[in-house]
Amino acid sequence: MFSRWNWVACGFYLVLNICSPDASGGLVQSCGHIIPESPVLALGSNFTALCILNESCLDFGNIYANQIIWKIKNRVVPKEQYREINRTVSSVTFNDTSSLATPLTCNILADGQIEQNIYGITVTVGLAPEKPKNLSCVVHQVSRFTYDMNCTWNPGRHTFLDTEFRLRYSWPEEIFPDCIPKGVNNSCTINDIQFFVNTEIWVEAANALGKAESDPLVVDPVDIVKPLAPQNVSVSSGILPTVLKLSWENWISDTVMTLKFNIRYRIIGDTSWMEVPCEDTASPRTSFSVQELRPYTKYAFSIRCMKEDGVGYWSDWSEEKTGITTEDQPSKGPPVWRIIDASHSPASWTVHLMWKALKPFEANGVILQYEVTVRDKSSPSCPLKKYNVTGTNHTLQLPKGTYEVTLIARNSVGASPPSVLLIPASNSKAPVENLRTLPKHDKLWVGWTAPNNYVLKYVIEWCLVSSSSDCTIEWQIALGDVQGIDLKGIKPFKCYLITVYPLYADGQGSGQSVKAYLKQDRPSKGPTVQTKKVGKAEAVLTWNHLTVEEQNGFIRNYTILYKTIDGNETVVTVDPSKTEYTLSSLTSDTLYTVRMMASTDNGSRTGPDFTFTTQKFGKGEIEAIVVPVCLAFLLIVLLGVLFCFNKRDLIKKHIWPIVPDPSKSNIAQWSPQVPAKHNFNSKDQMYPEGSFTDVSVVEIEADDKKSFSEQDLKPFDLLKKEKSTSEGHSSGIGGSSCMSSPRQSVSDSDEGETTQNTSSTVQYSTVVLNGYRDQTPVQVFSRSESTQPLLDSEERSEDHAGGADSTAQRQQYFRQNGGQDENNTDRPCFERAKQVTHANEGDLVGFVQLQVSGQSSQPLGLGMEKNTQEAALSKVLQTCTEGQTVRPETVEENPLSVDDMPKSYLPQTVRQGGYMPQ
Repeated sequence: MFSRWNWVACGFYLVLNICSPDASGGLVQSCGHIIPESPVLALGSNFTALCILNESCLDFGNIYANQIIWKIKNRVVPKEQYREINRTVSSVTFNDTSSLATPLTCNILADGQIEQNIYGITVTVGLAPEKPKNLSCVVHQVSRFTYDMNCTWNPGRHTFLDTEFRLRYSWPEEIFPDCIPKGVNNSCTINDIQFFVNTEIWVEAANALGKAESDPLVVDPVDIVKPLAPQNVSVSSGILPTVLKLSWENWISDTVMTLKFNIRYRIIGDTSWMEVPCEDTASPRTSFSVQELRPYTKYAFSIRCMKEDGVGYWSDWSEEKTGITTEDQPSKGPPVWRIIDASHSPASWTVHLMWKALKPFEANGVILQYEVTVRDKSSPSCPLKKYNVTGTNHTLQLPKGTYEVTLIARNSVGASPPSVLLIPASNSKAPVENLRTLPKHDKLWVGWTAPNNYVLKYVIEWCLVSSSSDCTIEWQIALGDVQGIDLKGIKPFKCYLITVYPLYADGQGSGQSVKAYLKQDRPSKGPTVQTKKVGKAEAVLTWNHLTVEEQNGFIRNYTILYKTIDGNETVVTVDPSKTEYTLSSLTSDTLYTVRMMASTDNGSRTGPDFTFTTQKFGKGEIEAIVVPVCLAFLLIVLLGVLFCFNKRDLIKKHIWPIVPDPSKSNIAQWSPQVPAKHNFNSKDQMYPEGSFTDVSVVEIEADDKKSFSEQDLKPFDLLKKEKSTSEGHSSGIGGSSCMSSPRQSVSDSDEGETTQNTSSTVQYSTVVLNGYRDQTPVQVFSRSESTQPLLDSEERSEDHAGGADSTAQRQQYFRQNGGQDENNTDRPCFERAKQVTHANEGDLVGFVQLQVSGQSSQPLGLGMEKNTQEAALSKVLQTCTEGQTVRPETVEENPLSVDDMPKSYLPQTVRQGGYMPQ
């Protein structure tokens, strides 16, 4: 415990010794120090530092050298580099100062725990300066009489230390002040240089590790002068079109030095310079005429100068000045070519002549016009045709043949040599062979193999292939001894059609063509595929070729990719010339997705997806099913028709039961032999034809039943019984009429109501159906005014209802007027009316009841009864005297009053051809 507090006190004492001020205002003496103090070391050398402790610190704190720790920038130096010289001195050694950093500190570890810094130094590592090299000096002319000397050198390697350079110069007997560079370490400028005196010049470099000097340079400043460029340069044209004269001023005095000159020139627009030979301008001068220039060409000129003996430096080039030469006649004729169009007529040509404008150095001036001369070689006697053209093309209409075209260009000075083009009747000469192309940087090289015959020159045509516009032809002429040429101005990713024609002295070879690209790219879009026909297991795909603008290269192949929704994709490669392909082995009734890819030498692009569904049935399968089914159906229908035709009576009986035809009713056919004539006024007007039977009303009293014998009434009794048994099935016809009055019938009772029925008339009359005594009545028809036919059920139910109310009514019977006089009274039958006791006797079945109402005509209903009833009625009627007609008689015994007088009812008219409702 005591030892720990002892070390704490010692550490506190060390801090006070290092940091506390003494009475004199200074710091207390440190517990130690390092030697050397802030050294500058050579990079890569050895270095040893010593840390020395003070005796005062040792006596108080028990601090010794073996407790010292060395650090470099807070990094502990390995103890292997330590050395304890004595109890107060410790050293550290570094074999290579390249790893040495700053600061280097000496530290004490008190009580093995507290680390205390004793002292620290700054270590600088660098290199000694090298000897400056390549010292050179140039005297620059600043003005006409002022010169400055600028010297430059190579300072050598970087020293990592502050190094000072000085430019020093002297005469043999005089040393001048040093020139110290400002901001740089490799150059310095000395003012006020004196010529014609040898001057020694050298460079000195120094830093903390040493100094070095360059080799001395001894030179006369006049020999290293760089004069100013000539001033006030001017250019003027001479008499000749190929000469321009230059003039200038020199800014250096001839007393100082004499000069020689260098002249350069170039054509405006060109970047390459041409120079006048140095020997032509080696003497002092202020002007010079430049020869062998191009006529009517603009040039730029520049001049420089230096000491005549060639010692020293060339001046800078002067400011450029331009001049233009005068015109001269064209040096050559323009190249000419033609395009022949023979599509309009087989016997004539449309010849499009075209030529290229001469280049400026060929035109030697402004071309004013072109002269075109055409000579027909097949007809030498034909005169020449001359044309003056200002453009670069001309169209001729010529008969088919061989022609020689001569072209001359004219300017203000003269005419060019003629250009001759032979147009043969046919291209019968040998063509070039092995035509090929090869891209070279931004040019397209076209090569060919020359034919065996001697060729004067070649014409190379090319045009940009386009799907939207015509091919605009460009052309170029090559000499006959070449077998290849570079085409300029070719665009990448565009297709060009190139044609080469060999031209001979006596004709022309046919052209050979090839398509080429300078550069290729993948297509700008993919093909759009569609289906032309879809079957059960196959599908015909079709597509259109990409346009030449969309191809961007040669289409090498098409690739078809198709698959089902959940299936693998199938790939098919198709030749690029095809536009249709059939996919086979497909699954029926399945959705397929198909897309198409076009490929060039530089990539591929896929078109949009297209879907289609295969058919469920193949070709002919539906017909194979439908045709037999239809045939079977037609056979069944035919058999059914035959069966129905053979069984038509049976089918008719069940479907269309036999319904009596009112038009064939006997009542419509019955008529008396001599029809009675009636005078009914309005009725005569309504029925002028007399198409109905004349009927009268007979009143029968209830008590007259006895007038008839039992034999006469027996058929009525029989009918009454049959009526009672079929009361629900028979009916009169009166109640069925839409506008008829209620029917009144004779009551079944024989008593009590006869008094009431004696004077009343029956509203329904009955007419016998058959002709009297087998007479053949005239066929008469009547149409009912009612639109509703009578139903059998209505007749019977109404008939049954009417029987209940017939107790007080009289029965009326009709007798036909046979055409005899009504006053004839000797009739053996029905002399007095007899009363019918049974109510249903009034509704005699088998008669036609006619309802008559006052003055208006009511509908007529006809009720058809059984044949047995007709037979019974016929039997009754036969009791009367044969050959006589039955007519009604009035009752003589009981005359009636006016009110009780029975009313006469006229039945409805039965018209011929009418319709009788059932």
